Amino acid sequence: MKEQRKDILDMLAEGKITAAEAEQLIAALERDQPPTAASRDARPKGKAKYLRVMVDAVDEDGEPGRVNVRVPLQLLRAGVRLTALIPPQALGTANAELTKSGVPIDLTQLKPDQLEALVDHLDEMTVEVDQPDAKVRVFCE
Repeated sequence: MKEQRKDILDMLAEGKITAAEAEQLIAALERDQPPTAASRDARPKGKAKYLRVMVDAVDEDGEPGRVNVRVPLQLLRAGVRLTALIPPQALGTANAELTKSGVPIDLTQLKPDQLEALVDHLDEMTVEVDQPDAKVRVFCE
């Protein structure tokens, strides 16, 4: 397809076809191409609805294990907005308990725009797994 696209652009540069004709030819080339793996896996851009975590692994006994979690992002968005209604003293207590439990999150710093930025960057997220035969995927859909 790259060679055909180059030929179309060369014809345009030589004045053999107009810009509109070149655009139509390139669009026709793209329609005729079979979908690639990247285009099949890419989610359409728009507001994501779910956070998905999928894990396929083998346990110590050699048995296959599978985790498939789908969390509605609307639930997370609502939770972030609800933190604005919690009194500061209660947030301080909640932060202390979270830290004591090993979850160092400052609830006073959660903002809806930060959640949206996190969702936007999940497409670029990489998860490291210590088991060579385990497969982990984290993404939004």
